[in-house]
Amino acid sequence: MSRSTLRLTSTPQPSSLLNLPTALRPTIYANTTSSTPHTRHNATASKPKRPRTALFFPGQGVQRVGMTQDWLAAFPRTVKPILDEIDSILNYKLSKVIADGPNSLLTATQNAQPAIMATSIMILRVLEREFGFKTDERIDVVLGHSLGEFAALVAGGYLREADALKMVRRRGEVFEKCSKDVGEEVGMVALVGEAEHMTSMVAAIHDFLGHASEGAKSDSGVAFDAPPVDQVMIANVNAKNQIVLSGSVRRINELLTHLRQFAGHDPRAVRLKSDSPFHSPLMGPAADVMKKMLSQDSPTAKGESVVMWPGRISAISNVTARPFESKEQLKDLLARQAVETVLWHDSIVYLHKEEKVRRWIGIGPGKVGRNLVGKEVGMKGGDTKGGGVWGISDPREVETVMKELDLTENAEEED
Repeated sequence: MSRSTLRLTSTPQPSSLLNLPTALRPTIYANTTSSTPHTRHNATASKPKRPRTALFFPGQGVQRVGMTQDWLAAFPRTVKPILDEIDSILNYKLSKVIADGPNSLLTATQNAQPAIMATSIMILRVLEREFGFKTDERIDVVLGHSLGEFAALVAGGYLREADALKMVRRRGEVFEKCSKDVGEEVGMVALVGEAEHMTSMVAAIHDFLGHASEGAKSDSGVAFDAPPVDQVMIANVNAKNQIVLSGSVRRINELLTHLRQFAGHDPRAVRLKSDSPFHSPLMGPAADVMKKMLSQDSPTAKGESVVMWPGRISAISNVTARPFESKEQLKDLLARQAVETVLWHDSIVYLHKEEKVRRWIGIGPGKVGRNLVGKEVGMKGGDTKGGGVWGISDPREVETVMKELDLTENAEEED
């Protein structure tokens, strides 16, 4: 399945989809899974006989000191020039920070974001150059969790790697400044509960935050009359039983108290290793910076747009959980992603159930993305005929994954 064979359905309205799991928006969600396709911007390609395959990339939080070193030792001919180029593009020795730390410097948002993106693309280049992996021929759709969306757009042919690195570096700088300017503690908290109770819990969250009253919210679900520091957002819908809150820690704690004392919910709350309230109104300046950068010409390809359209492989938007439909829409959604909900669970459900994706390859540091995907689609490794969920974060994993991909390459695709 090439980029042109993913069915495009009615574009979901962000104000209806944001922040809400599928069960809370049955009518709207049903409309997004209509079988009526839009006219595509490129010719329809023949349907492949192999199982449909997705490539996905991780977001912030997976960084670790030394995450490039094993790759450098195993594949110096490919990796060393890539690391040198990263430093040259950014005019900063990011490769040394990745290799040697300290951890406090690597985890700073302006370093962590380009470090994770660069490492993810570096691994993909190793697969292509050292193992002959043909991304355009073997991958049907790309997606990334939050920051990972930039790596996905590079892999899919929509962004040049150098441009994306500059963007995420600048985006990270603005994120860092936004967090410091708040004047109080901010961050992110994951709520894990029972899937059957998530609908009522999310409804209680919106009720407490004032999102439920008519006329009380903007297109992104944010209350008009509350200052940004008092606005808590559902930053991520990660799984059918997990969401992530973002914003003021004080306000999040007030919300948790309300859920437990008055709404009859007692989710497990896990503070994430993030000092920034990603995907919340507090990140508005970052969305503005991204909008400006995406509207300009490429800083590395003189006279050309920073966004290339069409791309080579279909890409899924975090904001809509559907394929990007146009160049202008991609620019808009990628900028808005800084302040809007990452519909990761919705994206996986859409690809698994609507597009019948059966093979999932996670590339980049960490295992979080692979675990979330595997849990949703009910697979791990190559344990399902014709499908599987794999992750490549270490050179020692490559041979096994490549072998299992070859074994499932000619399996009949499920209708």
